[in-house]
Amino acid sequence: MTHFDVFNGDADGICALHQLRLANPIASSLITGVKRDVTLLARVPARRGDAVTVLDISLDTNREALLELLGRGVEVEYFDHHFSGDIPLHPRLMACIETAPTVCTSLLVNRYLGGKHPLWAIVGAFGDHLPDAAHRLARCHALRAEQTHQLRELGESINYNAYGDAEVDLLIPPARLYESLLPYADPFQFILAAPITRALHDGRRQDMEMAMRQRASMVLPCGAIYLLPDVAWARRVRGVFSNHLASSHPGLAHAVLTVNAQGGYTVSVRAPIASPFGADRLCRQFESGGGRSAAAGINCLARDGLPQFMRAFEEVFSVGGAAQNASP
Repeated sequence: MTHFDVFNGDADGICALHQLRLANPIASSLITGVKRDVTLLARVPARRGDAVTVLDISLDTNREALLELLGRGVEVEYFDHHFSGDIPLHPRLMACIETAPTVCTSLLVNRYLGGKHPLWAIVGAFGDHLPDAAHRLARCHALRAEQTHQLRELGESINYNAYGDAEVDLLIPPARLYESLLPYADPFQFILAAPITRALHDGRRQDMEMAMRQRASMVLPCGAIYLLPDVAWARRVRGVFSNHLASSHPGLAHAVLTVNAQGGYTVSVRAPIASPFGADRLCRQFESGGGRSAAAGINCLARDGLPQFMRAFEEVFSVGGAAQNASP
């Protein structure tokens, strides 16, 4: 029997898997990629009798591949917090999925494991831009302010590494970054022993310095849209810059766009922190769009689709749109 671990290459996916494998160490084949590489299940060559663990990628986006795996007799356990659509009822599927804007996959896994490795859940939550949830968990475990700050820096640095349009954009391949965590049940030991943490931190800081010099291309009462230049640092910084804008202006929505290899745009959207709804509704209007209510994106927005996106952004996050976002 072969076991496959399929996970988003961001902090949430990596930290969720790390918790599981600390609690249940098994040899597995790793399938991952950049943060936006979310159609990962189609890559799994599993056969009858094999098993697959999936973390932090949308079931709805991977529905066809999931059903094919189940049909081939593969056992699947699925942990995620993104839009799922209808969850299949199948004897070979165990689904731990919750899409509330206050949870991430690392927190779901922490709950599933009964809190066996909460410090890595805190790292994942900080990396997935859930500081309130991360701080609550840190207080539950009586972490000092300095320790909490260290875990936040680690989570944000791991998460930063996943941003880019291809692995060539990244500082370290996500699978190798995950494997570097394996010896460490204690993230503070990882911070002390692994020089990669400093490299990730310094790269993120330098790219943010470039991003902060940019001006918004469109400013609205409900938020702002940024079009970054067609350079490598812009592709790396897109998501982190989106999170920074959201934290700095919690009442506003933001979108950050970069030019992709197809000549269109890759889009990162953040709903207002004060009303974390609507990002997924906006992005699902476009082919290759998806995500969760507070944070979502579009893998490839055609260049001539930019005016339509700007109109939809305003419609979704205007006063009327915000009310519709929050309604049941």
